[in-house]
Amino acid sequence: MLKSKKLLFISLIASSILYAQEGTFILEDITVSANKIEENVQDVPQSITVISEEDLQDKGIKNISDVIKQIPSMNIQDTSNGKQSSFRGLNTSMFTNNNPIVIYIDGVPYYDRFDFDPSLANVEQIEVLRGPQGTLYGKDAIGAVINIITKTPTNEFKGSIGAEYGNDNFMKTTLNASGAIIDNKLFAGINGSFKSDDGWITNNYEGMNENANEKKDRKTSGFLLFKPTDELSTKLTITNNYVKNYFMDGFSSNPSLDINSLKRKDAKNASFDVPAFDKSKVNSQALNLSYEVEKFKIDSTTTHKKSDLDAQFDTDNKANQGANDGLKQWNYTNLDTWAQELKLSSKNQNIKWITGIYLDKEDRDQGPYGYEQDYNGAVYEGDTYSTTNSKTQAIFGQTMIPLGESFELTLGARYQKIKKEIDLIGTSSWGGSSFPDLTYQDEKDWNSFLPKAALSYFINDNLTTYLSVSNGYMPGGFNTFPSTNVSSDNTFDPQKSTNYELGMKHTGETYLINTSIFRMNIEDVHVYKQLGAQFITDNAKKAHSQGIELDGKYFLTDNIELSGALGLIQAKYDDYDNGTRKFDGERIESTPRYTANLGIAYIADAGIYGRLDFNARGSTTYADGANDNQMIEADGGITSNAKIGYKINTWDIYSYITNITDEDYVTSYMSKASVSWVGFNEPRRFGVGAIYKF
Repeated sequence: MLKSKKLLFISLIASSILYAQEGTFILEDITVSANKIEENVQDVPQSITVISEEDLQDKGIKNISDVIKQIPSMNIQDTSNGKQSSFRGLNTSMFTNNNPIVIYIDGVPYYDRFDFDPSLANVEQIEVLRGPQGTLYGKDAIGAVINIITKTPTNEFKGSIGAEYGNDNFMKTTLNASGAIIDNKLFAGINGSFKSDDGWITNNYEGMNENANEKKDRKTSGFLLFKPTDELSTKLTITNNYVKNYFMDGFSSNPSLDINSLKRKDAKNASFDVPAFDKSKVNSQALNLSYEVEKFKIDSTTTHKKSDLDAQFDTDNKANQGANDGLKQWNYTNLDTWAQELKLSSKNQNIKWITGIYLDKEDRDQGPYGYEQDYNGAVYEGDTYSTTNSKTQAIFGQTMIPLGESFELTLGARYQKIKKEIDLIGTSSWGGSSFPDLTYQDEKDWNSFLPKAALSYFINDNLTTYLSVSNGYMPGGFNTFPSTNVSSDNTFDPQKSTNYELGMKHTGETYLINTSIFRMNIEDVHVYKQLGAQFITDNAKKAHSQGIELDGKYFLTDNIELSGALGLIQAKYDDYDNGTRKFDGERIESTPRYTANLGIAYIADAGIYGRLDFNARGSTTYADGANDNQMIEADGGITSNAKIGYKINTWDIYSYITNITDEDYVTSYMSKASVSWVGFNEPRRFGVGAIYKF
């Protein structure tokens, strides 16, 4: 009955966007670069959510997790294994480390689960492109792309400084400034964000840091933009990010307990005896060259990114509990990536087109990577050291062809070749006695063709419908903690999908609404399962997902805005046998039955303003490794946030509260024999802040 009431509430949220008294506010056209050329969002045949700079500030969106909460059918888990996203039944691929959603900031990709939260300090607009985007955005974009567009500098130096303080000693400062060194020729900019948070969990074990899930976050970047002529521009961007998260936003529990009996209050007091943290450092450089004339434009994007991860965890997240006291797990990984994209696109032509080539090279050194655990009264220790090299070569193209005045046909394709090699050595011991080393070397090549076709029907200037078919792709890989040196035991195949989508976009003077119906057929699904004491990635043969998504906004008056989004999704395995049982017909893990949000805001350029937002997530299934990987279902929840502020001259002063009712629900779950790791949503938060613009 409770689930039915929640679903009815969410449906009312969505339908309320459609009905209101006519206001006098007039919406402006929204331009996006989803197809890597500038277009009116109304003309792009795919589901797109656009989040403006004003939306980021007004809604208090601080990070990618907050962005994802705005998107129908999209979900993210902040776990001790990094940020793991899911969308329409597609999940993070654990041993490729890739998320099914790829983030781009001015052409620089972020997809690794330990590098999935770039800075939002200098954002002009965020475009969330839903559905497979492999044709134009590459091998990993099987689910969606979050395309972040930064601000274009002007001759006048402009920027902002912001600060926030909240409970649990949360502190955040931001800096953003850019302008001309030589008018119209040479521009420079710098931005940064700095956050710290004591967390809401206390470690009561003597001698340990009592702020168990403390967080530290520093993100900085700077750029130089040189425009020697009106046709040529060069931009160099350098970024340095540092994040250190301690422990987890949850606790370890007994896997025999009902998942819905676990509460966040039970996690507030912990006692564990091994420091638990994951620390990542990311340095990247990006060089963008652009040359444009009347009929075409050439763009070159060269990126280099170096990531270092140091992670350590308590084996059981407990103390004084038995043989596993003082034992730990660890993961030390270095990643070095080079990428080059060269593309040619049309300008001011009736037939729009884009074509290009893409190359990348990724070197991943992982090790030591292993764990300690009690086994029959003695300590078992396993460790691996591996080097995985990956190379990608691709060509791509897409064209948009008008068919009369009312139709447009989009045709695109990408052909790519991926080669991966691994060289690994594994060590192990029990009770101080070493076993023979395990050596494993392997090489795999995968070729893929990713076509896309869409037909748009422009019913009038305000109403567009479309039908699209597109293929998605997630590369295969190797298990980096193998138990044998047999190739078939340690490799998993690429995940492939075919997505069908029917959508409608309607924009009026005071409102806009987007709806879509989708069906996705998925093959060789990447699944993360337990095999004895180990976790491995494998393939489930077939699955599908289908659903309805809706988002939009309505200006009731010049100052009152109503916005919302709804995603209803059914995602199930069609053919999956994990070796001990079949999962045919069971729900895919980490995929909520629905996601939704509703916001009402009083908007003002000066004086008082405020907003109230609701976020909802339906029940979600998780794989229970401790119990034969059977699927267990956790209840969802509805949270509410409020913000009120006052704008005067160049100042914006505000206060906020998130999760007003302190609602709690499980957001992540993983288990093996005798222990489970349970994550929860954040508790109630409140604070004050100020922004000064110059």
